[in-house]
This record gives sequence, structure tokens and C-alpha cells, in this order.
Amino acid sequence: MTTAIQNCERCESPLETGDLRCSICGQVSPADRPLAHKLTVQILRCKGCGAATSYDIEHQAPSCTFCDSVVEVETVDDPMEQSKGYLPFTTGQDEARKAMRDWLSSLGWFRPSDLTTSAQLEQLKPLWWVGWVFDAESHVSWAADSNAGSRRSAWAPHSGQVNMTFDDILVSASRGLSESEVSAIGPGCDLRSILDQPDGAQNATVEQFDLQRSQARQQIIAAIQKIAARRVEQNEIPGSHFRKTQVSIVLRKLMTRRISLPAWVLAYRYKGRLYRMVISGQNTSYVTGTAPYSIVKIILVAICVVAAFLVVFALVVGR
Repeated sequence: MTTAIQNCERCESPLETGDLRCSICGQVSPADRPLAHKLTVQILRCKGCGAATSYDIEHQAPSCTFCDSVVEVETVDDPMEQSKGYLPFTTGQDEARKAMRDWLSSLGWFRPSDLTTSAQLEQLKPLWWVGWVFDAESHVSWAADSNAGSRRSAWAPHSGQVNMTFDDILVSASRGLSESEVSAIGPGCDLRSILDQPDGAQNATVEQFDLQRSQARQQIIAAIQKIAARRVEQNEIPGSHFRKTQVSIVLRKLMTRRISLPAWVLAYRYKGRLYRMVISGQNTSYVTGTAPYSIVKIILVAICVVAAFLVVFALVVGR
């Protein structure tokens, strides 16, 4: 049974279960609001990256899915945020292996020539990493310098206000995936395919929401500011050149959903060294990772550049 959404009595922003105050205006929530249940849970905490994953008594000598560091059992007195939905895996292990080879072969000339053929897959693990998806409405005030109307000066000041709507914006809550990794694979997730339960991968690791709600909303507000600044630069500032863009946002509504998103985490070995890759669990064209460079090729290019410079210098001096 779905619980009816209750709005703040002052600003009419939706209130989420467990909110003691409205996240927009700070108004105290009604006393009859349902509170988050307090329970004691056990998680596996990585000593390396700090990620928290679900605890299962069947884990034996567990290591972190994200960074392979040692994990330890940690008991948490909550309330603890829980995923409200899961995006299913729509790609399998074979597709993830192929994506690894395709990505390695696309890295360019400065990589080792035998990288694709010599790289050996060591680990391939499915996991659900966590994130918030939010909808919001905001009043945005902006200011910037632009070449429009500058006359004899190079720059002229401009400012304005605009209302913006944000729908299905994904913000990472993962401690195991870096911001750059999430930026690379996040666009490969279909937010319309949310299910109630995990589906599509056996024995997958499930990351837990272990950040407090206040921290989560700080990240969400920071994301809204970045998106608002980008939209202002694209659509609001007059002229062809601008600088010093500043935005100030006033939120009107904020609705968040906590979901788990699929990814494949791979570790491959090349000449005795391990490297890591992360691939979207729904679209293998979204992939990121680390890979070695060819020192020989870099030195060869440096020698060619120096030689070319010496030739040019000799020609100039010889005139």
C-alpha cells in the first residue's frame, strides 16, 4: 500500500518519511508524521575506500568489491537509508568481457601495442551502487560578465532570474565509486526501469546508503547549482563570450528517491600489475577505467619532438 504524500504546511514542499523538518523552509513536521524505524543493522565496511555493503553470513574472507581492500563487520544503530528501487542488469558477463576488450583497443597509440591481447581478466563482479534521483523546482538568480553590450570595454555585467525544473537528476551516494566513474557510467542507466527487487545478476554485491540525509541533500543542492549554472550559460547569458558566472538558487519543491544502480566492476592484469574498470550494467558502451601507458612510445615521441626542434633551430641559426 502506497502512503499518501504529505506536504509542508508552510511552503507545500513534499515531506519524506523520517523528516523532522521541511528540507526547504525548515518548518517542523507535523507530530503525526511517520518516522523512520530505528533498527540495528550489520554492514561490511571497507577499510580502504569506506564503502558499505550488505552483510551476509555466507561471506567468507570478504574483500571489498570496489577496491579489493579488507572489509570488517560493523554494527550500525540507525535509522539507515534504504533503497526504494533497483535498476535491473540488462547486460551479462560475456557482454562485460567484450566491452573490456573493446575499450582497451580504443585507448589510442600511446598504450602498449599488446594491451588488448595480453590483458588478463582477474575478477568480474556485479554490484548495485547507490544514488539519489531527485525532482525539484527552483527560482534561480544569476549574474555574469558578457561581451554583449560592452561597447568600448571588453566585458559588460548582466544578471537575471529564471524558474527551472529538474526532473530525474541522478546524484551519486556511492562511497565505492569515484565521482568520475559515476559520471562515466551514470548516463547509461535507464531510470524508467526501476523494480522493487534486484534482478538480472546472481550473487551481486549491494552497496548500502550509509550517509545521513543532511549530507545527501547537501550533495543534491550542489548538483542543482552546477546544473543551473550550466543552463544559465547555455540559455540565459547574452553574447558569445562570458565569464564569472554565479548562480543563487531558492528551492520550491524537492522530491528524492533512493535507488540502486547496476554496474560491472572488473580487475585485469597486465605485466603483473592490476588495473580496474567499471562498466554500466545496462549499457556497456558506458565504461571507464585505468590502463597503462607505453613508456617506449612516449620516449620515442619526446625524442622526435626534440629532434624536430633542433632541426628548426639549426635552420634559423644557419640563415
